[in-house]
Amino acid sequence: MISIQNLSVEFSAKSLFDNINYVINKKDKIALVGKNGAGKSTMLKIIAGLQKPTSGSVAIPQDVTVGYLPQQMVLADDTSVVDEVRKAFGHIDVMKRELEDINNRLAERTDYESLEYQNLIDRLSTMTERIAMEESENSEAEIEKTLSGLGFVREDFNRPTSEFSGGWRMRIELAKLLLTHPDVLLLDEPTNHLDIESIQWLENFLMTKAKAVVLVSHDRAFIDNVTNRTIEISLGKIYDYSVNYSKYVVLRQERLEQQMRAYQNQQKQIADTEEFIERFRYKATKSVQVQSRIKQLAKIERIEVDEVDTSRLNLKFPPAPRSGDYPIIADNVGKRYGEHQVFDHATFTIKRGDKVAFVGKNGEGKSTLVKCIMNEIPFTGNLKIGHNVKIGYFAQNQAQLLDGEITVFDTIDRVAVGDIRTKIRDILGAFMFGGEASDKKVKVLSGGEKTRLAMIRLLLEPVNLLILDEPTNHLDMKTKDILKQAIKDFDGTVIVVSHDREFLDGLVEKVYEFGGGQVKECLGGIYDFLEKKKIASLAELELSKSPTTSSKKTATPEPKVEKSKTIEKKDTPQKTRLSYAEQKEREKTVKRARKKVEDAEAEISRLESLVAECETEISSGVNTPEIFERHAALQKQLENAMSLWELASMELESFNQ
Repeated sequence: MISIQNLSVEFSAKSLFDNINYVINKKDKIALVGKNGAGKSTMLKIIAGLQKPTSGSVAIPQDVTVGYLPQQMVLADDTSVVDEVRKAFGHIDVMKRELEDINNRLAERTDYESLEYQNLIDRLSTMTERIAMEESENSEAEIEKTLSGLGFVREDFNRPTSEFSGGWRMRIELAKLLLTHPDVLLLDEPTNHLDIESIQWLENFLMTKAKAVVLVSHDRAFIDNVTNRTIEISLGKIYDYSVNYSKYVVLRQERLEQQMRAYQNQQKQIADTEEFIERFRYKATKSVQVQSRIKQLAKIERIEVDEVDTSRLNLKFPPAPRSGDYPIIADNVGKRYGEHQVFDHATFTIKRGDKVAFVGKNGEGKSTLVKCIMNEIPFTGNLKIGHNVKIGYFAQNQAQLLDGEITVFDTIDRVAVGDIRTKIRDILGAFMFGGEASDKKVKVLSGGEKTRLAMIRLLLEPVNLLILDEPTNHLDMKTKDILKQAIKDFDGTVIVVSHDREFLDGLVEKVYEFGGGQVKECLGGIYDFLEKKKIASLAELELSKSPTTSSKKTATPEPKVEKSKTIEKKDTPQKTRLSYAEQKEREKTVKRARKKVEDAEAEISRLESLVAECETEISSGVNTPEIFERHAALQKQLENAMSLWELASMELESFNQ
């Protein structure tokens, strides 16, 4: 569908990509992985047409639509949430204007036999079908379903977008993107501003409704659940495997080990051959064998081992000074903004050495409570910070607060004091900012590199209470693993605000859930919490059903309940029994419904055959614009036929209930 051909990109005479080739197929769910700065976001921008490569090309068929969600964006603030999301359907108005233009042009022409006239007729037919199909879908219901899935409540729909934080605005943009149903979705860190429930909804959407997807994410659980193909960018090359990330890691390691064994065996063979040649080169009796070995050596195809990026972060938090037994004691803590009560009556105790997680939907107060602990905002209730507690705080937006106009070295030099100033180069080297990298301006760094730079500040003085608000955003998976291990080894107390299930797994032993104005404590790890939450949700669902059921039972008897039981027994069969004429009519209706289902199934089978024929032609090397246009039109017809089949099946099932 999309072909990346001989792609190369150079920055400041350094190669980011070197002659890369691969194809994005129509049902691919691709995880684009690699270290921070490897070029993942650049690759998405090139595919989206926002950046030009140094050489090479990206071939996209004319009818293939591409949707792109960047890491950071600037949104207009002149509409409500729902009106902004409705812009996703603006393309229907564009198509209607084009249809009107085609009709006007046809009305003015009289060359009915010309090729151009026939092309206009074909275009008219295609546009009419597309508009009919697009308008057949309930756009308002789709908007509501998508916004709800991404965490918005109905009361948010008519609020101005200007009232929402950057993370929530990103969700609005994501909703618009998903509702356009592009043929290829390019997503750059889509989970950075989502809570766990919204991530799970997005996972399900991408698995069941999205077509082709190429995503950059450092949430291992998310990409493992969504993707079926992994492309790693490393040192300018790509490594492409048709499996999800976890399986890829195993296969990649096995491949490297096999390469190394084959390389070592070949090197031994070459060394033995060279030794034989050198030993008998000047002996006449061995000249034939020597010449044979020389030819044999020249024919050997040398095995190359994939170059591996061995640079790695060396992260270790300084020893924590001893604090009191209870670094944080909260008693009936609450926070209100105007009429909105974020949370109230939060009561809990965090012991020295605890590693806990704050989880919950965005806007429920996780970061707000952190700000209360940091004494940055006023609150109600009592919040006691224990004896000798020294807090190291990593804020969610810390990377954005860096001065982009100064260098990496100057960023740390300005905050370092005492003997630390003599070790700045060593610290930067440990964080992979060694050599020339320390002289880069902050504004040219990738998101992950900025996060690493902000993380260095935590190491400048020893602390015993680490508060990390979304520390894994923009960090690659290897760096996340190193950070996770460093936090595990840290001998102080840790509070982590995060939505990354895999990162929290095995790291925290207690979870605080924020929601509904409350802060609830749950003992156990993150998956223990999710399992208990699922059980609790099911229990609440059953409880909510019970009153409805009982109320229905109570409401069933009519005021005529005083009638005798004999009359009731007579009434019931009369209500359910159908006359002969009614039975015949029902049978006809059922027969018509069954015929609709059969016709829809036959149409689906016919269209699937046509699509398969079209794909066979493409795979055999036919790459004309006409074949791709025909393929796209058939796919749309097939989707429409599937929708008609679903409606017919639902109608038929209603008669069987």
